[in-house]
Amino acid sequence: MEGASLLFCLSCYSSPCFRPNFNLSSHISGICRFPASAAVPYVKDSVPHLCAQASLRASTSFLENSVTGESDSISTSSKEIIPKVDKTGRLCSPRAARELALSIVYAACLEGSDPVRLFEKRLNARREPGYEFDKASLMAYNHMSFGGPPVTVETAEEADELLRKDEKDFAIEAAILAAPPKMVYSKLILRFSRKLLVAVVDRWDNHVLKIENVIPSTWKSKPAGRILELCILHLAMSEITVVGTRRQIVINEAIDLAKRFCDGAAPRIINGCLRTFVKDIKEIDSTYAREKQEVAGARL
Repeated sequence: MEGASLLFCLSCYSSPCFRPNFNLSSHISGICRFPASAAVPYVKDSVPHLCAQASLRASTSFLENSVTGESDSISTSSKEIIPKVDKTGRLCSPRAARELALSIVYAACLEGSDPVRLFEKRLNARREPGYEFDKASLMAYNHMSFGGPPVTVETAEEADELLRKDEKDFAIEAAILAAPPKMVYSKLILRFSRKLLVAVVDRWDNHVLKIENVIPSTWKSKPAGRILELCILHLAMSEITVVGTRRQIVINEAIDLAKRFCDGAAPRIINGCLRTFVKDIKEIDSTYAREKQEVAGARL
């Protein structure tokens, strides 16, 4: 139910009648550009359609990031385990930061707004009178488990029980993802999420071209149905090139986000796209290092 809850919660801070800001032609350069630069027909059923396709699988790995000092330098490890919530009872895992950043980028694409400004808007939004948030639900919120193959049940009672569990999980996730961020996420995680969003905005135009070169033709022909996947690619590429998180960690995290919120072959395709992107970066770095060495040798 995870994917549906992410998409459902966007209505809480996106405009009610969004105008998806993407080019419906095969050229991908206009997809999700912000701020909006062209009028695009209102697509009424975009969110419900994506919700119907959202996977029920959840993410698998758990990676630690620590943000220290003014530079917010990040260290990551796939082996170290940290608590899901901090001493204040708020989510403190890096996965939560990436998940929050993804939801903001996706919402920004739908309404053609700036992700950082949308993040600040949601962060500083006033609570509705009488609003209460149950922090105990954070302990029941599992964004790092992995749903296995389809479950076979023998009786209608078992099927009803599974359905009730799914509905309960959905309600918990929808409440958490739609809650005021300051009540859900630690200050460390909010800073990391904002840093990711700043990186996405900074490299957006450059990465649009990179993405166009690595995604399959089927995604290019129907970009309107792949906004979430493209957002994951933007998020991962920006974390690699700007934030500087280790490449393999970022790829693994992107795959897990795709497993959780996308459907079909998206995780495999995103894996391939990012590996091609990283390979190109390595080739550019290698060429630059070789040219630099040649220049230094010529001076001698």
